[in-house]
Amino acid sequence: GRLTRGCGNLAAVLWRTRAECGRRHALLVEAVRAGCAGPVSDVYAEPAGEGRVRAVLDRGNGTRTGFERLGDGELRYAALALVLLTGPGVLEVDSAGEVPEALQTLTVLVDGLDVGLDPRQRAALLGLAGRMCERGHIRLAGAVSDRAWTGEEPAARVVDLVR
Repeated sequence: GRLTRGCGNLAAVLWRTRAECGRRHALLVEAVRAGCAGPVSDVYAEPAGEGRVRAVLDRGNGTRTGFERLGDGELRYAALALVLLTGPGVLEVDSAGEVPEALQTLTVLVDGLDVGLDPRQRAALLGLAGRMCERGHIRLAGAVSDRAWTGEEPAARVVDLVR
């Protein structure tokens, strides 16, 4: 199916996107490699019994790490990267029926965009967001605790709501 708000079905969406879009999946693997500790050669879902699947990082040497073992920052980073890369075709959203699908833009709102992310993850996520937003099918608006790091991405715009 489609990725739900709480990302509780992240593994099922990985299963689907890996099968349906090799290019996006390759970009996701590249993004997860940039944001997770240790080597990452693939990201996929595997059967977990009783009709369920679980998300897994393939470490490339026969070692696999289940997403349930990732730290909060790594898991949050991977989920946000998946959202940015998959866009409206894979996310569970209410679309505007009066706007043709090709012209619809998904706006992702993230409260605490920088929560739990280390500087490397923040930079990688912001760079990915900039590249995906340039394509025109997705926009990202996020609240951050420290806006200084957002200046690292030329495509990012900061709006100070405190003033």
